[in-house]
Amino acid sequence: MTITAEELLHRGIARHRAGRLDEAVSLYRRALRLAPGHPDAENLLGVAARQRGDLPAALAHAARAVAAAPDSALFLANQGAALAEAGRLAEAIAALRGAIQRNPADAMSLRNLGQALTAAGQPEAALDPLTQATRLAPEAPEAWLALAHAAREAGRMDAARAAAEQVRGPLAEQAGFLLAALGAGPVPSRAPAAYVRELFDAFAPRFDAELEGALAYRTPALLAAMIEGLPKGRVLDLGCGTGLSGLALKPFATRLEGLDLSPRMLNQARARGIYHALHEADLLEFLPRSPQAWDLIAAADVLNYLGDLAPALAAMQAALKPGGTALFSLEAGEAEVALGAGLRFRHNPEHALALAEAAGLRLVAREDAVLRTEKGRDVAGVLVRLAR
Repeated sequence: MTITAEELLHRGIARHRAGRLDEAVSLYRRALRLAPGHPDAENLLGVAARQRGDLPAALAHAARAVAAAPDSALFLANQGAALAEAGRLAEAIAALRGAIQRNPADAMSLRNLGQALTAAGQPEAALDPLTQATRLAPEAPEAWLALAHAAREAGRMDAARAAAEQVRGPLAEQAGFLLAALGAGPVPSRAPAAYVRELFDAFAPRFDAELEGALAYRTPALLAAMIEGLPKGRVLDLGCGTGLSGLALKPFATRLEGLDLSPRMLNQARARGIYHALHEADLLEFLPRSPQAWDLIAAADVLNYLGDLAPALAAMQAALKPGGTALFSLEAGEAEVALGAGLRFRHNPEHALALAEAAGLRLVAREDAVLRTEKGRDVAGVLVRLAR
């Protein structure tokens, strides 16, 4: 008995829903071999590739599915989601608008459109689709949280608070963090790890272009200038991101390793070929596993996501070799610790240095600096070099 492409796709979908992704992909590919160009097979392979984190394959399959069936709301929706993940925001917005035009009740595409508009610097335009998404799916915490972030970016703080208060379930911690930044809840000791991971996963495709362009990011170069002449040794780049900081640290390293919470950032860093090893981990969990292992630990724009610096400073001190160097930046503020509406912590430099001294780190040098620009304003910070 000859099996058809449709039967293979149905079997694949069943495996997909059961979480057996590899088996599903194998069946989708068999269907595509039987029926070359089959739009459903292309679409399903695109969805699977996106789940695996293979965005080039996801985009290629999605483009072929849409080309074969340009009026399919589902195919446009999946293409738009993949384009958004790849940082191709203008194309994502166009595809998602096309999907919504064909299926106005698609709450997920409305949410994805709102998030893409927010990421593209159009939070005001994002409010309408996100509000529609919450009306269509009031039980979906992702839509409420996306609406809260868009409203905050648009300067509508009351609306941001109201939306964040609707978030339930696993995302409640992230909503609580946003409420704290709005002055409507207790300030936690740090940003939720899931928030930081998701933030930088989404930012990864356009990270370098935006930081080196509109944000005039300069922290890694400024930190590197503070250690000119430092002997080479084992270097740990905390919050390495896409590797911009690694480029500045490489001249000081006999061995350079990077650490980050975001797998997509680490993929970008890996492509640079400058790190001997990369680790997906939280710094407070990773540092205690390598006592007295590093000659230099650097953290460019990382400690801004920690309110209580004492655990991180103690962990850095313990992970440094005797005489080793700790190097980091902080966003500067007057209060000992303050969580700003931008969802980053600001620290009073004197208070931070007192914590460092208590952790066994001696001040070697300190400089006030402009770390970057944000919404047309300079972000004031402090650069610190310490020794164990």
